[in-house]
Amino acid sequence: MHSEFIKFPVNNDEILGMQQGNFQKSGFIRVIGAIDCTHVKIESYGGDDSELYRNRKSIFSINVQVIANSKLEIIDFVARWPGSAHDSTIFNHSTIKARFEAGQFGNALLLGDAGYPNLPYLMTPLQNPVTHAENLYNESQIRTRSMVERCFGTWKRSFPVLSIGTRFKTVQRTLAVIGATAVLHNILRHTLDVEDFDPNLYNAIIQEQGNEFLHNDERRYLIDHYFQNI
Repeated sequence: MHSEFIKFPVNNDEILGMQQGNFQKSGFIRVIGAIDCTHVKIESYGGDDSELYRNRKSIFSINVQVIANSKLEIIDFVARWPGSAHDSTIFNHSTIKARFEAGQFGNALLLGDAGYPNLPYLMTPLQNPVTHAENLYNESQIRTRSMVERCFGTWKRSFPVLSIGTRFKTVQRTLAVIGATAVLHNILRHTLDVEDFDPNLYNAIIQEQGNEFLHNDERRYLIDHYFQNI
């Protein structure tokens, strides 16, 4: 059921279409989605593993990793880790990371906050931007990355159980509800949100940049060869 409504783009046309939409909303090239984690409050399940679910705010929770697009749709999510798990730990053990490492998405990029490592396909903000280009990069990165934060907001407003908290006695029932609400969220977004963008604008910019694939320091490359020229 999840795979029918929560889909990560796989072929070139799907990837390009998502990059075009994300660019039109915020001006960052080649972005396929923004990644972050959010905590779903639970009651303690008890037992020997109960403390694993206590997060850094001393609240019992499930830590859910989500990748969202400019339409605020969930295009990938991982909902199985206890609240004590760090965001980067979840990412390091995720299937989506392995797929990016294998080069399945070409030169497509993810955006994440400073809690994630800066990788050839995962762009994080600069801690101390100095130049005009570096500040432009940070502004665009943060503005584009906000789509995952806005996704969390709309998801939790539509389904308050995600923020108020669940009272299920087993983790399996909790995870089933999280998955079901993610599917329903995407159905709502597909119904309410319609992309309105000019693909020719994005295509012209990409042609100027060439078809370079990922560099060892892609963040630096983008700053020097794209944001420097804006």
